[in-house]
Amino acid sequence: MPAHTLATVTPAEDQVLQQLLQGLNNRSIAAALVLSPRTVENHISRLLAKTGCQSRTQLLLWALAER
Repeated sequence: MPAHTLATVTPAEDQVLQQLLQGLNNRSIAAALVLSPRTVENHISRLLAKTGCQSRTQLLLWALAER
């Protein structure tokens, strides 16, 4: 599992991560946070890069382990 901590996650990325943990897709996250779907995709891409995760599932497992 990646070694990064939640301290490296921005507040905006954390909001997206919280929505992912609730099982929402990009479009639903965008609507809930009043963002464009592309912005949500960008946040998720940055989260994947920061954590070294290869998939959304791995990212969710990382987030659960960090909490």
